[in-house]
Amino acid sequence: MSVVEAGVLTHDAPHPHAFTRAEVGWLPHLAPLAEEELTPRHYDGLVDASRAKSDYFRLLARDPEVLRARTLVDKDIFYNVAEGLPRAERELAATAASRRNGCVFCASVHSRFAAHHSARGDDVDLLLDEGVGAALGERWDAVVAASVALTETPSTFGAEEIARLRAAGLDDLEISDVIHGAAFFNWANRLMLSIGRPVAPA
Repeated sequence: MSVVEAGVLTHDAPHPHAFTRAEVGWLPHLAPLAEEELTPRHYDGLVDASRAKSDYFRLLARDPEVLRARTLVDKDIFYNVAEGLPRAERELAATAASRRNGCVFCASVHSRFAAHHSARGDDVDLLLDEGVGAALGERWDAVVAASVALTETPSTFGAEEIARLRAAGLDDLEISDVIHGAAFFNWANRLMLSIGRPVAPA
């Protein structure tokens, strides 16, 4: 149930109790635009018209130019896979950042993608259950460690993490993709956690 007081939403829906690959809901703290309020400028910001169904994207659509820039960056990081890191490991970087940041919603979304594209659901679940210190194998451990270093204190990320990624077999483009995926979600988690909260799956 939602109640609006002075433009701020309060909810009594239950929080999730654990990280999960199950679908998790999300509720905004501020009222998003209603679908009928969306103009061509808002739809341009959404990039995909189907995102008008999402409270999250309709809230971000209050600044459509920024939303458009954010969405195009997101799509390029995760869907432009002609070169560089496989999609599964881009999603792994996002999952690791989200797990470290405590963003249950983002972790649920990107862990599903990581499991689907890698067919390593048990390892993804281990990351969710045990945290970013879980042992997932040399390559995945290097991706997770780099993502966590960027997440915790970006300025401390550097030669050690890059050397570990190289030792695990990643080339320059793949390392760049790890950095972009983790850095984007280091920011995206904080945005999502500050403007709303996750809701427990049914």
